[in-house]
Order: sequence, then structure tokens, then C-alpha cells
Amino acid sequence: MMAAQDFNLLLATDSYKITHYKQYPPGISKVYSYFECRRKKGGQFNEVVFFGLQYLLKKYLAGQVVTEEKIQEAKVLYQMHFKQTVFNEEGWRKVLEKYDGRLPIRIKAVPEGKIIPRGNVLFTVENTDPDFFWLTNYIETMLVQMWYPITVATISREFKKILAKHLKATSGSLEGLDIMLHDFGYRGVSSQESAALGGAAHLVNFCSTDTVAGLLMAQRYYGCPMAGFSIPAAEHSTIISWGKNREKEAFECLLDQFPSGPVAVVSDSYDIFKACKHIWGDKLKEKVMERSEDSALIIRPDSGDPAETLIEVMKILEECFGSSLNSMGYKVLPSYLRLIQGDGIDLNSIDEILEKLSDEGWSAENVFYGCGSSLMQKINRDTLNCAFKCSYVETDGKGMDVYKQPVTDPSKGSKRGRLCLRRNSDGFIETVERGVGKPDEDMLVTVFENGTILQEYTLDEVRKAAQLWEEDVSPAHHNKDDGTTLDIHQKRIMNASMMFDICIPDAEEDLQWV
Repeated sequence: MMAAQDFNLLLATDSYKITHYKQYPPGISKVYSYFECRRKKGGQFNEVVFFGLQYLLKKYLAGQVVTEEKIQEAKVLYQMHFKQTVFNEEGWRKVLEKYDGRLPIRIKAVPEGKIIPRGNVLFTVENTDPDFFWLTNYIETMLVQMWYPITVATISREFKKILAKHLKATSGSLEGLDIMLHDFGYRGVSSQESAALGGAAHLVNFCSTDTVAGLLMAQRYYGCPMAGFSIPAAEHSTIISWGKNREKEAFECLLDQFPSGPVAVVSDSYDIFKACKHIWGDKLKEKVMERSEDSALIIRPDSGDPAETLIEVMKILEECFGSSLNSMGYKVLPSYLRLIQGDGIDLNSIDEILEKLSDEGWSAENVFYGCGSSLMQKINRDTLNCAFKCSYVETDGKGMDVYKQPVTDPSKGSKRGRLCLRRNSDGFIETVERGVGKPDEDMLVTVFENGTILQEYTLDEVRKAAQLWEEDVSPAHHNKDDGTTLDIHQKRIMNASMMFDICIPDAEEDLQWV
């Protein structure tokens, strides 16, 4: 796959990097750098989901990315920008002449979807031709934008841990887990590309979304014809356009227009409690009861304190429609009736809501959740402390491990030398520095070399790699970073599609089903 033809990679970097080819020491021939999510003591996340590099490589770096026209465009722009001649025209023309405009760069990376403890190398970048040492960190700017899909995929998986823990504890099953968190984030992100990246990152863990851009990215870049699903649903405009006195007619219209399949109806336009008691639970009660489990009415509150509102609504619905006890002794509304809470949802609130629901005797299976900004926008590069640093160079034929170690902030110290990501004899993932790692133990895979993508992953493969661990479902599981990582021999659980199958990684990390 070729990178976008109208995209000029020469212009996709921080301004100061234009001048860096003049700043390296004489005789330098190799620059080797790496990307990590630094460990932060007491941080909220102790592991990350690696995802999104394949998109960046296919979209922006693969194939011929340098042309004479792009060189000229960059030359003119940087002359105006710096008001002096600092652009490396000669260097870029060498890339064009010697490599037909393809980047003489090698990138080794963790397989996409892998769960890696914070503080470990996730990918490395190096030039493959000594003439182009300056290229390695020129593309840092674009590659560090990997922070976004990694962070969204990680947060989405943390949601999944919380939901799985409560669902298992209150229902005894994980059925339906993969549709319990719906992506409402399309309108809340900063761009179409953010929606695509963030939406696809969420689909690593769930298959419930309203972000069409994420579906398209999964389709075009990760070989998944249809990665997520949605249902007909009302918004306030389709309800209030009937007028306040015709809310019942608005609701009834939804039931009539979508007689089969689930349908979600926002019901707080005026008074959520009256709507549930007098309209859903009285005037339209028979129509609601005629629906089936596969065609459930999903009532959506959209204001007020989430936990208090949900509990009150469920009490009203129980009075009107009844409830039953599941195998774990928790209450469940009739199968034709569910709720979805999409207002005020983040990692803290969803845990609190689920705790309060279970305290009131309700099973987690009664409520779906939607999340927008907290999933896809209220994050930044520092959420996971993402950084790209040089760790090895070669000058005058001699290699040297390099690093930074600021006296004012030891946490910003960087790794040294060539890096290897491996599992040690105790089963823990660790980064081996100073070039002493064994190639046959390295988990990093060469995914890009000299303009060619060498390794691709399907979304199915990414999803399999990102499965939850068994202890993630345990009520005793905590997410604070206590300095420990997960053992290779701990069991993992599948997504809802293979709900109780257990997979155990063997020495080569292949998954075997038992």
C-alpha cells in the first residue's frame, strides 16, 4: 500500500527538526531511537494496548513518499518560514535518487494488540543507510502521535475490565460484555482522523459504536469488513419535535417504526421518572411487553446523577414490569427491557455506578453504557507519558549507547543502547538495554523497512492479542500501578464470542485453546 499521494512527509515534522541534520556530530552514520509509555509510580494505568502503527505506516510512510515536487514545496515553505536557507534539500534529493523516494528506515514494533507493562519499549526506529542518520528523528513527530490510539485502546480496555468484573460478579457470566460500552465519541473529538483512530482503537475491545469513521479505518487498514454495530436510537430532536404534550406519541412512533431489533429511546426530555411510570409503564406497557429479548426497548436517561437516576428508574420499571433473580441472586428486568447510560460516564463513575447498582441488588446486565469525550478526547500525550528518545548512535564506525538523565527529574531518564523486549525466566515482560538482548527472545517484529510494510495484522488478530486476563474479572483486581507485571502463566479469558474458553500462551506466545 502506498502512502497518500497528496501528503508531503517533508512538511510533517516540528520546525526545529529541519535544522537537526546540521547538529549531529561529524562522522555519525546511525541514529537509533525508541518509543515507550514511561512508567509513573502511582499512575492510573500499569499496562498499555499497542495499536495504530499499521495505520500510520500505510497512510503516511509506505511506498514513494519523496518526489521532486514535494522537495520543491518544502524548500519554498521553509525558506519563508526560517527566513534563511536551512532545509536539507540535498539529503532529501538523495532519498529520491537512491531509493526512489522510499524511506531508508527500519521500524521494529510490538505486535498490535499486545498488552505491555508501562516502561517498556514499544517500537524502535533506525536508519538503514549511513547517509540518512537524520531521518530517524525527523519522523518522530508523526510517530509520537501513536500516543492517541494507544491511549484510547488502553482506556477502552480499562472500561472492559471494570464491566467484566461487575458483570461476572452479578450475573455469573460474561455474555454481552463486548457490547456493554458504546462509543459516543464521534462529535466530541477534534477531527475526522481522531474519530477514525479513536473509534478503531475502541473497537479493539468492544464491537458497539456509533463512530462510523472508526468502522472505515478498521475496514481499510485492518482487514475487518464490519468491526462494530449499532441500533436505531432517538435523539432529543426527534422526541421534542412532537411537542411536550405528545411525548407518548413520539415514543410510540419509535416502537412502531422499529418493531424488530433493539431500539433506544432517550426519555429525559421533560421528566424521566414520569416518562417511565406513566408512558412506558402504563400507556405503552402492552406494546413494550410485546417486544422480545432480541427486540428490547432500551431506555436512555441523559441527565441527573447517573447512579441515582438509574436506580430510581429501575425501581419504577420494576414496579411496572416486574423483575426476576438470576443465578447469582441479583435482580434483572424482563429481557425485553434494558437501559443505556451515556451521560457522565468515565472510568471512575462507571465503577461507582456499578457498585451502587449491585448494592441495590441489581445485576450489571440491566444497563449498557455509552462514552464519548472521556474515552476519546479528555486525554493527552501525558496520560500514558509517551516519549520517543534516541538510545544508540554510531560515529566513525563505533557504536555508543546514549541516554538522558536529568538531575531535576529522574523519571525522565531514558533507556540506553539497542533494545530488546522479552519475557524473562519468571515470565515477566522486560526491556533489555545496551544491546545485550538475544534476537531469538525479542518480541519486537520488523514491520517496516526501506519503504515496505513487512508485517500486517487484522483486527481479529489485534482483538485476540488484547483479550482480558482472568484476574481482570476478579473483584479483587486493582488497577493502580504497584510496580508488578502480569505473569505469562496467568490464564486469560476470551471476548464474548468465545466466552469461557481459556487460552494459555506457550513459550512462543502462540495461543492454544483448551
